Amino acid sequence: MTDHLLAFTERSLRRPVPDFVRAVAGELAGEGVRAVLFYGSNLRTGSADGVLDFYVLTEGERERGIWPRVGYREFVHDGATLRAKIATMTLATFARAAAGRMLDTTVWARFVQPSALVWSADAQAAEEVVAAVSAAAATAARFAAALGPKRGSAEDYWRALFRATYAAEFRVEKRGRGDEIVAHDRERYAELLPLAWEAAGVAFGAQAGVLAPSLPVSERARVRSRWGRSRRAGKPLNLLRLVRAASTFEGAARYGAWKIERHTGVRVALTPWRERHPVLAAPGVLWRVWRERRSS
Repeated sequence: MTDHLLAFTERSLRRPVPDFVRAVAGELAGEGVRAVLFYGSNLRTGSADGVLDFYVLTEGERERGIWPRVGYREFVHDGATLRAKIATMTLATFARAAAGRMLDTTVWARFVQPSALVWSADAQAAEEVVAAVSAAAATAARFAAALGPKRGSAEDYWRALFRATYAAEFRVEKRGRGDEIVAHDRERYAELLPLAWEAAGVAFGAQAGVLAPSLPVSERARVRSRWGRSRRAGKPLNLLRLVRAASTFEGAARYGAWKIERHTGVRVALTPWRERHPVLAAPGVLWRVWRERRSS
């Protein structure tokens, strides 16, 4: 990992966040927690509305099976109720996934996007998080070089990457979400791509804002083949996570219905049966959402 990318990541992770975010992170920082990351649309807006998104990274060895564990909690801060979705996994698993050493795409695709390190147990934990998030950027940039155009702007490569990752996951985000992510922070992504390519060992030319990665034919084929395996595994992994998450917190059905309508406009009726059995209801609901989006 290069010093330039590490410095960029550390600066990015130290971005200011509202007091209520730090207050929630402090409550999440229990025994065995190494770091707490805050991410998602509320990081960009600074709003307390909706659901706040946190990753809690713990000590311990790499997990096996489906991760992260997902939970939902409510907090009261200055008399206001805050809702939070909390994904928990070991820092070891997070680092391995961020480096692209697993089929799963969710960690590196999510954390190449802006996030904030709002709590860490010590300086060593903070350094490990900076290294892992830097690795996520290098992993994402390598795939962007292989999946994007032969020549183009930084935005062209990030858009190609996010279109591919969103298509690979069973997500309920509306179409064009990847383009919106880049548009919200164009300068950041323009600065990040050359640094991430340098860290990933991807040679490139740059002239008047036009970038041209130089991937040997064999390397491009290798990266695209690797992407093909991740793409095929993406939706099954996401579906398993959705089913697992639905059973981990109170009010799972209501949270899921709110999330789906917010991002797709598809209204999901909350029948008593769906509220009592969110896991059993999930496949039918997701199938209905997929059909409505396909027909729109």
